[in-house]
Amino acid sequence: MTHEFSLAYAQGLDKADKLASFRDRFFIPQVNGQDAIYLCGNSLGLQPKSVLQHLQVELNDWAGLGVEGHVHGKNPWLYYHHFTQESLSRIVGANKKEVVAMGSLTANLHFLLVSFYQPKGKRTKILIENRPFPSDRYAIESQVRWHGLDPQAEIIEMKSREGEAFLRTEDILATIEQYKDELALVMFGGVHFYTGQLFDMARITAAAHAVGAFAGFDLAHASGNVELKLHDWNVDFACWCTYKYLNSGPGGVGGIFVHEMHHQNEMLPRLHGWWGHDEANRFKMEDRFVSMGTAEAWQLSNAPVVALAVHKASVEMFDEAGMQNIFAKGKQLSNYFLFCMQYLQAAGVPFDILTPTAESERGCQLSLSFHSQGRSIFDQLTRDGVIADWREPGVIRMAPVPMYNTFSDIFKVAELIKSSFENNR
Repeated sequence: MTHEFSLAYAQGLDKADKLASFRDRFFIPQVNGQDAIYLCGNSLGLQPKSVLQHLQVELNDWAGLGVEGHVHGKNPWLYYHHFTQESLSRIVGANKKEVVAMGSLTANLHFLLVSFYQPKGKRTKILIENRPFPSDRYAIESQVRWHGLDPQAEIIEMKSREGEAFLRTEDILATIEQYKDELALVMFGGVHFYTGQLFDMARITAAAHAVGAFAGFDLAHASGNVELKLHDWNVDFACWCTYKYLNSGPGGVGGIFVHEMHHQNEMLPRLHGWWGHDEANRFKMEDRFVSMGTAEAWQLSNAPVVALAVHKASVEMFDEAGMQNIFAKGKQLSNYFLFCMQYLQAAGVPFDILTPTAESERGCQLSLSFHSQGRSIFDQLTRDGVIADWREPGVIRMAPVPMYNTFSDIFKVAELIKSSFENNR
């Protein structure tokens, strides 16, 4: 598709947008008395206007029913985690029994690593991407130490080639093959938080399995952003937060995926809690743990209803919009954003695009490195009503997302970057 660098062209794309009406169903932050250009959905998604109604239902039941809300509420709290499973299965490409909203991202990662990092003999190593999100590294390092091993010896961190910002898939696969007899686990972020690179999870998983290792992914920057087929790819496990592209509130409930091939494996180590116990007999309060036999077996505590009410409000919008429509518009936004940034580069604006240009290797986010001028340009964009994300050293991350961003947003940001650069010469 041939794009044009003009507001009229961007407005034409907006008029043809099937999802345009969803923007009005979010609260847009105000800057200087106008809607901000919000490009920070990769950090915190905007609030759906339906959240208040969903919360009010549960608050009313709490006020009017007290503990009886667990059984007699409009949405009985005992089963609240079930109310988002169908939606989550569509978002991450799974069977309903393979997903559950629970806990928080790093806590969930720890629970899953208990099961899927099992160092034995010389198969003790974990392969990670270069510069993973710090919390992932902290979790992995502490799990290695928990087994009495040295993180410096057991964690293999991929490095990009000289002069390149992101990893090549062939290098990842070659590294898996290189350490094939020593790998216990391959653990990547589905989309790299810093560069925005979308990893080929299907090929990485197949390569890990071929050498006898597990494969897992942190989908914090992937869920709700890119098309996922976790079941079909035979991914062993995954976890995610819901406050970024899934718009479920700051510090919102997390989520996990465990492939059904592992559900009946009683030899798989797992931390137990009462919400992972057989639901039909949970309140008999028996001493012996009986697994749910699904991803729900990894639950420990009862569902956080207030947080889940926000999550429910958001994923219902994903159902209404349709995942294929969301993914299609996400690609259109990303492609137009890339076009506009390359147009600026051709016009002499000096910055580097850290995100892969291939459509199959990125989602909504573009990461732009402005070097020494980065902070001044970011600050000017902020004054001009653009809400983006600053990362040291000199990188601005921006992510136009399908349900509330427009093509006009992208063009206006490109114009503001151009004028900001000219003012900072």
